[in-house]
Amino acid sequence: MELEQLRVFAALCETGGFSAAARRLYKSHSSVSRAVSALERELGVTLCERDRAHFALTAAGERLYAGASALLREAKELERQVKEEKRS
Repeated sequence: MELEQLRVFAALCETGGFSAAARRLYKSHSSVSRAVSALERELGVTLCERDRAHFALTAAGERLYAGASALLREAKELERQVKEEKRS
């Protein structure tokens, strides 16, 4: 599981759709879909139920989103701290 995959998944959860996540991330719809599918294959679970008109997280998807959100916040804070250290 890569940090970038978690960023893509978090954007999907926050925007509620693949196209909206793709726009937010400046990626193609298909690259967002591939990233989420790869994450599902790697974890061996379905993270979201999807069709053209509907998107909903599964229980596993909700758990992953909660954990991914925390990790992404930590990564952003770590980046900030390291950049701050560089200025000192």
